[in-house]
Amino acid sequence: MNTAFIGLDYIVDITHPDGKMAAAAEQVAQRGVIANANRALDIAKRKGWLSVLVKVGFARGYANQPKRSKLFGQAHEKGVLEMGSPGMEFHPELDAGKADLVVIKPRVNAFYCTELDAALRAREIERVVIAGVSSAMAVQSAVRDAHDRDYQVLILESACAAATDEDHQDSMRLLGMLADTVTLEELEAL
Repeated sequence: MNTAFIGLDYIVDITHPDGKMAAAAEQVAQRGVIANANRALDIAKRKGWLSVLVKVGFARGYANQPKRSKLFGQAHEKGVLEMGSPGMEFHPELDAGKADLVVIKPRVNAFYCTELDAALRAREIERVVIAGVSSAMAVQSAVRDAHDRDYQVLILESACAAATDEDHQDSMRLLGMLADTVTLEELEAL
């Protein structure tokens, strides 16, 4: 089955202790999320899967920032998630060069106003493996949207994190109605 690995928001502002909105940074470190994402990128490369890294961000000057958003409305005031800024770089330990494609999203959802679906359709992808930060935001949004676009959806739980373990576990439980959770070993066996 044609498969893609999709890693979400592994950027400094969200996953690194120096990030400006990195509520999940401690969980990312404790769970070994970046190392697990690197392993997933390696698996995808060996298997010939499409590998996509998606990151949230806004154009310089914040022209496409949703000012009424509770989550993103103050991004311009905090200097967070602006294209070209250090916070938009991938986590320094992520092997981002192994990705086939990098997609920039202007909202929580990886499919909203992006080329992601077109890239998946061009490669005739049927199954997506989704992972990222935060489990409670980006992962939930992408899993739900991918499900509704008729992809078979798997979640690489060990490469996901949220601000708290409780938020992460709640997200995995809720998403269990739409997707199966897999381990790195199970991913290797696909």
